[in-house]
Amino acid sequence: MRTFASVREQAAANVERWTLWAPVAAGVGAGTYFGLRFEPAALPVALAFAALLAAAVAAGLWGRRRDVAIACVLLAFGAGGFGLASLRTHLVAAPVAPAGLAPVQVEGWVVDVVSSSAERQRLLIAPTWIEGLAADQVPARIRVTVREGAIGPGMAIRTLALLNPPPPPSAPGAYDFARDAWFDRIGGSGLALRPPQVIALAPPPASFRLGLLINQARWSLARRLVERMGPRTGGFAAALVTGHQAWLAEADIEAMRASGLAHILSISGVHMAIVGGFVFAGLRLGVAACPPLALRAPGKKIAAAGALAAVLAYLLVSGWPPPAQRAAITAAVASLAVLLDRRALTLHSLAVAALVVLAFQPEAVTQPGFQMSFAATAALLAVVEIWPRPSREIAVPWPIALVQRIRDGVVAGFFISLVAGLATGPFAIQHFNRVTLWGLPANLATEALSSFVVLSALAVGAVGALLGGGQGPLDLADWGLSAMTRLAHLFAGLPHAQATVTSAPAWALPASFIGLLFVCLWRGWARWLGLPFAAAVLLAPRPPVPALWIAPEGANAAVAAGGEAVPLRSTQAFAFDLWARRRGLEIPADAAAAASPMFACDRSACTPLDAAPVRVAAWWRRSAPPQDDLDALCRSAEVVVLRKGEGAGPACAGKTVIGERALAAGGAAELYRTGAGWRIAWAQTQRGARPWSTRPSGGDE
Repeated sequence: MRTFASVREQAAANVERWTLWAPVAAGVGAGTYFGLRFEPAALPVALAFAALLAAAVAAGLWGRRRDVAIACVLLAFGAGGFGLASLRTHLVAAPVAPAGLAPVQVEGWVVDVVSSSAERQRLLIAPTWIEGLAADQVPARIRVTVREGAIGPGMAIRTLALLNPPPPPSAPGAYDFARDAWFDRIGGSGLALRPPQVIALAPPPASFRLGLLINQARWSLARRLVERMGPRTGGFAAALVTGHQAWLAEADIEAMRASGLAHILSISGVHMAIVGGFVFAGLRLGVAACPPLALRAPGKKIAAAGALAAVLAYLLVSGWPPPAQRAAITAAVASLAVLLDRRALTLHSLAVAALVVLAFQPEAVTQPGFQMSFAATAALLAVVEIWPRPSREIAVPWPIALVQRIRDGVVAGFFISLVAGLATGPFAIQHFNRVTLWGLPANLATEALSSFVVLSALAVGAVGALLGGGQGPLDLADWGLSAMTRLAHLFAGLPHAQATVTSAPAWALPASFIGLLFVCLWRGWARWLGLPFAAAVLLAPRPPVPALWIAPEGANAAVAAGGEAVPLRSTQAFAFDLWARRRGLEIPADAAAAASPMFACDRSACTPLDAAPVRVAAWWRRSAPPQDDLDALCRSAEVVVLRKGEGAGPACAGKTVIGERALAAGGAAELYRTGAGWRIAWAQTQRGARPWSTRPSGGDE
C-alpha cells in the first residue's frame, strides 16, 4: 500500500510536467502515421483532433477534471502529429522519375555537391528538362553521380544520365531512403554516362538564385580551406565548416567510425552549441570588459542575441542539413529564453524545440539524427536536474581552485560522454549495427581538442579566410585536426574496436525511445521502471538469419555462411553491406573480389559450387536468358533468380524461381529455409502502399 501511495504521489507531482509529454505525444502520432502500410484518410484524424480538444475543454471547464483534460490534450497532440505528417506528405509531393528509363539527356542547375568523394562528385540538380518526360513529369530534384569534371553549385549543365527512381530499402524492414528522398523532393538518382557540359539556361527564379548563391559561397569557402590547409586536414575542415566531404579519405572516415568519433563529421547539435557558446562567451566577456557598457547594457542578452545570429549564420554556411536545422531551432529557443529572462537549458525548452521541429518536419521522427540528438539532449538535461550542486568554497588559493576546476571538467566530460553514449546506443545499434568498444575513451581524449581548439579555431579561421586572412587560426586548426585524426586511427586500431550487432525487431526501437524518455522526463524513483523498456533494443530476441538475400531488382544476391555474408557479385556493395550488418553478419575481406569461392560467375550469370550453403543460381543481364542457359541455371540450383524473364521450362519445374515480375512487385527479398521449402520475405510488403513506396512504371529497358 505504501508503494502504491508513493506512486500516486509521484503521479500527482508529475502532472505539472505534462507539457514535457506534448512533443512525445505528437511524435508518437507522427510515428504511427509513418508505421502504417497504407495511406490513411485525413478526415477521421481531423475529426478526432477536434473531438479531443472539445473533450479537454469540457473536462477542464465543466467537469473540473484536470487529469482527464490533460489526457485529452495529449491525445489531441498525438492526433495533431498524425495529421501534420499526413498533410506534409501531400504538400511535398513531386514527380518521381519512372522506372526503366533508357539513358536520357538531362539539363538543369547544380544546386549543391552532396556525399561526394575524391574520385567522383554526387550532384544535387534541379532539372529544367529531361529527355522523354513531359514538363509535369520532371522531378523537382535529382541526384546524379559524375565521374569527371570540376562542377560546382550554381552551374547550368547538360549530361547523359542513367536515371532511376530513388532506391528502395536494401532488405525487408531496412531503412527506407526513398522516404527521405520524398520529403526532400528528390525524384530520381543516377549515374552520368558522360562528363557534364556547362551550358547557358534561362535565369532561375529569384528565390532559387538566393539558394544557389549561398551554396556557391559554401563551395568556394570549402575549396579555400583545402587550398590553405592541404587536402587531408583541409578536407576535415571543409566538412566541419561547410558540410562538404569531397576531400575526405575513406581510410580516415572508417577510422572515425571505428573509434566512435564519426559524429564529429556530421554538423549537428555539438557543433552548433560550440559555435554559439564560443560567441556567447566572447560577447559577454567583451561587454563585461568595458565598464561603461557593462553598467548600461544587458550583457547576457546581447551575448544571447549574438550567439543566435552566429548559429543561424553557421546553419547557412553548413548547408542547413536536417540535424543542424534541429540544433538551430533548439539554440533559438534557448536564446529566446535568455532574452525573456528564463532559464535557457531546461527540459521545457527542449520540448518547445521538439514541437517546432515536428510541426515543420514531422518525418524527422523516422530519422536517426532526430532520434539520437533529442535522446542525448533529454538525457543530459535530466542528469542536470538531479546532479548535486555543492557550494563552492570562498577564497580558495588559485592553485587549488585550478585543480578543482580541472577535476570538475574531467568528471563532467566523462559523464557527458557516458550519458550521451548510453542514450544514443539503442539508435546506433538499430540503425547502424555498430558498437564501438573504445568510443568513450576516444571521445574523452578528443573532446577538449575538438571543442576548444579545432572548432573554435575554425570559427575564427573561416571568417578570416573569407576576408583573405585567418592563417594563424587555420594553422592551429590544422594541428588539432592532425592530432584528432591520429587519435582516431589509434583507437580504431585497438583490439575489438568495433563489433557488428544484429538489428532488433521493429517494435524494439520505439519501445526504447519511449522508455528512455520516461526515465528522463518522469520525476521520482518510478522513472527507473522505464529502464527495461529503454533497453529493449538490447534485450529483444533477434530474428533468425535468412539463408539468402536478393538485392532490389535482382542485381545481386548473397548467402549467409558460418556467420559471414558472401556476395555473388561485387555490385550494389552499399546495399549488401547494409543487409549484412543488419543481420549481424561479418563481411569477409575478399567480399569485393570478382571471384567467389562458393559460386562460378561471369558477367551474365552465377551458378553454385560444391561449397555453396544455398544452391542458388542467378541471371544478371537486362535481357532474358536463352532457353539453354535458363535450363542450365535451373538444373544447377534449388533457387533461381532472374533479373529478366520468368523461368518457364521443364528444367525449372519444382524449383523456386524468382523472376522479373516478382522482383518488380516485391523489391529486395530474404529467403528462409523451412520444412516445406522456402519462405520469402519481401521489402515492398513491409513498406506497404505509401506515396514514397509506389514506383511509377516506365518503358522496357
